Amino acid sequence: MLVFYDERLVLLSVPKTGTTAYQAALRDRADFVVSDPPQLKHAPVFRYNRWFRPMFERVCGVELELAAVMREPISWLGSWYRFRQRPFLDGSPNSTKGISFDDFVRAYCKGDVPKFADVGSQAKFLETQRNGCAVTHLFRYEDQPALTAFLEERLDMKIATDRQNVSPAMELTLDPKVEAILRRKRAADFELYDSIGD
Repeated sequence: MLVFYDERLVLLSVPKTGTTAYQAALRDRADFVVSDPPQLKHAPVFRYNRWFRPMFERVCGVELELAAVMREPISWLGSWYRFRQRPFLDGSPNSTKGISFDDFVRAYCKGDVPKFADVGSQAKFLETQRNGCAVTHLFRYEDQPALTAFLEERLDMKIATDRQNVSPAMELTLDPKVEAILRRKRAADFELYDSIGD
């Protein structure tokens, strides 16, 4: 998470959406950088609302706008699947080694999600809170120029990013029947992604 106080802007760090690259590029420009632990670096809207927003509201008397990135849901799951293929996770309950992408997605759609497929939900991460705390600026991961242009204008600077924390390259295809299950079980993620730009 990056906070730009004068610009009244927070860039949330949705996992597997490329925001680590922006964090590396903008950490010296930000007023407040949360890079560890992961539970705070990747604070969803509800956690921001509970812990960070009250701090800025009560201490500084300001409300900050939230910006975030969302990835196409199947691509996002593919990134998680590939990320959890890395050798250092071998033998861990989080490893996807020896599990097909179809089986990973099927497991993700279960009511009781096994550890290797327990990656959360982008829609839940970005969910508007009862008090109105919400993402003001939501960008598609697949449209990096729009995010960069927004940040360059808002921060009045040029931004150059390098890829960071990249999952291993791998061709993935999802069986249409499994995709249909995913779209039914995780409809909120697809609806939110499709609404970006409306």
